[in-house]
Amino acid sequence: MKLLNMSLAALHRLLKEKKISSTELTKEFLRHIQKAEPNLRSFLTITEEIALRKAEETDKKIAGQQPIGILEGIPMALKDNICTEGIPTTCASRILENFVPPYDATVTEKLKEAGTVLVGKLNMDEFAMGSTTENSGFYPTANPWDFARVPGGSSGGSAAAVAAREVPFALGSDTGGSIRQPAAFCGVVGLKPTYGAVSRYGLVAFASSLDQIGPLTKTVEDSALVLNIIAGHDPKDSTSVPFIKPDYTQYLENNVKDMKIGVPREFFAQGLKPEVQTVIEEAVRVYEQLGAQVEECSLPHMEYALPAYYLIASAECSSNLARYDGVRYGYRAKAEDMIDMFTTSRTEGFGQEVKRRIMLGTYALSSGYYDAYYAKAQKIRTLIKEDFEQAFTKFDVLLSPTTPTIAYRLGEKTDPLALYLGDVYTIPINLAGLPSISLPAGFADGMPVGLQLIGKHFAEGILLRAAYTFEQNTEHHKKIPAWLEEASKNVF
Repeated sequence: MKLLNMSLAALHRLLKEKKISSTELTKEFLRHIQKAEPNLRSFLTITEEIALRKAEETDKKIAGQQPIGILEGIPMALKDNICTEGIPTTCASRILENFVPPYDATVTEKLKEAGTVLVGKLNMDEFAMGSTTENSGFYPTANPWDFARVPGGSSGGSAAAVAAREVPFALGSDTGGSIRQPAAFCGVVGLKPTYGAVSRYGLVAFASSLDQIGPLTKTVEDSALVLNIIAGHDPKDSTSVPFIKPDYTQYLENNVKDMKIGVPREFFAQGLKPEVQTVIEEAVRVYEQLGAQVEECSLPHMEYALPAYYLIASAECSSNLARYDGVRYGYRAKAEDMIDMFTTSRTEGFGQEVKRRIMLGTYALSSGYYDAYYAKAQKIRTLIKEDFEQAFTKFDVLLSPTTPTIAYRLGEKTDPLALYLGDVYTIPINLAGLPSISLPAGFADGMPVGLQLIGKHFAEGILLRAAYTFEQNTEHHKKIPAWLEEASKNVF
């Protein structure tokens, strides 16, 4: 059995049938992590002792003939901006290097209740600000398909860990594409749920009106299984929406014959690399051959999404990060007076990208500029939302590339504006609060290319059906990096 490559449902069957224990499974993944980490550096913290204790609990339940949940006893990891009681949560920032939360995020709590085994916390761009994981305050993560390339960001550690089979699944956060873009770069499935479908309580905030937690997995089915656990209303989160949560696995039907798919022409404009466009056009043909009705459509205000997003996100970042002052928690610099302590703590604690966005956001919110910048960006956000609403009167799902390029080389993108342009296809979805999924669609120059599907609010089920059908009729998700071939042949 290729243990590292197995789906969550397959791992569950092994545990249930006592063909493997949770302790054996966890040790196997921990061994693989130790071998892979020198090249990848996906993890910031590895919680071996905690993981093995949790695995033993599952083994006792199984030995006592008690039923176990679908994810119980299965290893997983969390992006390091999701709070974990008693375990460091650093947001990959020096300013939170020694911060240990006294509570769990709601998603952490739900996964604990489901019996999952936390093996560690994953690297990211500092405070989720970046698209390469090179903005981590500690070290960059490498792409499993090419160690000289970035895994994407800000959830680069989460995507790399799943792609490298260090964990069967991980959670990330998505503010402007931070789940879907690294999923595309690393060749895994990344789901950004509808804003308000998954609790943000305990997620360290970057931009509160945009942030959303979601799963990174090997397959669409795995994504549905994880979403079943983490989705739902949470009274502790004021932005959480009360809704009737379905069993998302019920939508995993290999059929799109009744589906209308829109292809926004604005997502195929200048900037899209020809080799990526070729892969996406082939994906469109797959849907057509499967019986879906595919038509071109228009989202006329998409050209304004990028500037609107970076004004709104930076303004909210400026507000959210004001709490890191060296007084209440986090890094405190030695200084002669309070003002000097505030300034030095932030100067030494924050990285360059975080400082850049704080400055931009503070300026946009300042007296005399609020209406000219922030207020105008919010009006554009409304127009973008209306564009999507209009498109969804005709289409069930929209289709686009996830990214305009394949993964960059480490150190290649030194111009911040060039990096920002890489989020052009993912940002509009966050501005509108819609659900979206990226799944492997093929390869260009030996690197994965992601296909993005976009759905209506709380229509994750339709989105999953469209993604599942594509996955079942292609082989892209089954491919793994060459160096993993031997590691995945372990037999238990």
